[in-house]
Amino acid sequence: MAKYELRMPKMGESIIEATILNWVKNVGDRVELDDTIVEIATDKVDSEVPSPVEGEILEIKYEVDDVVPVGEVIAVIGTEGEESSSDDSSDASSATSVEEQDIPKEQKEETPAPAKASKQDAPSSPAVELEGEGGSSIPSNIEGQFFSPLVRNIAEQEGVSLDELMNIEGSGVRGRVTKSDILSYLKERSSGAAPQKQAPQASPSSVSQESAPKKPTPSPATSSSSSDGNVEIVEMDRMRKLIAKHMVDSKHTSPHVTSFVEADMTRIVQWRNKIKKQFQEKYGEKITFTPIFIEAIVKAIRDFPGINISLDGDRIVYKKNINIGMAAALPNGNLIVPVIHNADRLNLLGLTKTVNDLASRARENNLKPEEIQGGTYTVTNVGTFGNVMGTPIINQPQVAIMALGAIRKVPAVVETPEGDFIGIRHKMFLSHSYDHRIVDGYLGGSFVKRVAEYLENFDTDQQIL
Repeated sequence: MAKYELRMPKMGESIIEATILNWVKNVGDRVELDDTIVEIATDKVDSEVPSPVEGEILEIKYEVDDVVPVGEVIAVIGTEGEESSSDDSSDASSATSVEEQDIPKEQKEETPAPAKASKQDAPSSPAVELEGEGGSSIPSNIEGQFFSPLVRNIAEQEGVSLDELMNIEGSGVRGRVTKSDILSYLKERSSGAAPQKQAPQASPSSVSQESAPKKPTPSPATSSSSSDGNVEIVEMDRMRKLIAKHMVDSKHTSPHVTSFVEADMTRIVQWRNKIKKQFQEKYGEKITFTPIFIEAIVKAIRDFPGINISLDGDRIVYKKNINIGMAAALPNGNLIVPVIHNADRLNLLGLTKTVNDLASRARENNLKPEEIQGGTYTVTNVGTFGNVMGTPIINQPQVAIMALGAIRKVPAVVETPEGDFIGIRHKMFLSHSYDHRIVDGYLGGSFVKRVAEYLENFDTDQQIL
């Protein structure tokens, strides 16, 4: 029987690690081509890893909640035919022999690790930035004991010393300390009865059980209440933790400045009211203001390419592709930012269809990993919540973001050749936050003004039906 090594797939330019959420298949299970084997999580999206071959699961190398580098072997599938290491023959690690697979993981991890991604890419990489990898005072590997970034992050936050960590009884593969182990330890420690690691005893059964993954221990309760019942404490879910850290990191990275401009949206409102019924009848979907906003932003980026950049140390990285991220609120209150890649190549009809598709699949948690990666500029529509304006936080490693306020009917001065008069107009505030390290007030202010000009001069005679 040949052996096929299933590796953690690469799911985006800056993604270097992913977290195991759930093993759909177990050791001994038969898998067909494209059967889902494991569910994984990156920064803000969950994904499934399908089987590229038919066969039987021979070995599972990681447990639930383990953080695994891209390219690492996560499972071994037995197949009929010639020996096959993996589907990536160009990867040096794909030449791993069967003998090497039997080497304990701790020994493999003592070899030098590949260089980390640059600081600029770090916020988009959940395993580095969002699981406490960088800056931790606890080493990942000591005396043959490996500690995942998640375990080290929890230990750091809870004040667990290295000696304590080394003495926790691990239930993972080869005695590895899992998330459940350290959470159970913290619970026991608070009650004064923390469990200690027992001295290992060699036995034939322990050797055979080493390679078999153990079922994850259930995590302790994530909520509690006060004695009088008036306060409930609920642990943040995984996505909220990722968002929280991403936002804090952004404020620590970029000095934010926000410029505001008010745009007259009357022409756009009247045009949309005129065609929206016909549009829905013809295409079976609604036309919203969002694609119109994105079209104006794309035009302004062409005029001011200095907005479509990122900063790598002292170097400015100019992006040729215009990839617009659009922040979308999920039903559970969390936030996700699907990306319209090459938005400058789409007309208004193409933008409308793409916006509707991404927004719909974002609410259903059906986005692909690549659809939330690679954004070069982000827009958030706070007007959908009835907000007049906002001061949005930059989505790193980008250097700017725009918030669009609610469109309101207000009295305004209307200039005509016959004279000025007061009229009812549809107005909207645009809030443009930018990184003052690299975007000065002239550029940041001129850009948002140009977006407003494109909106106010919208072509109401264009054909979209």
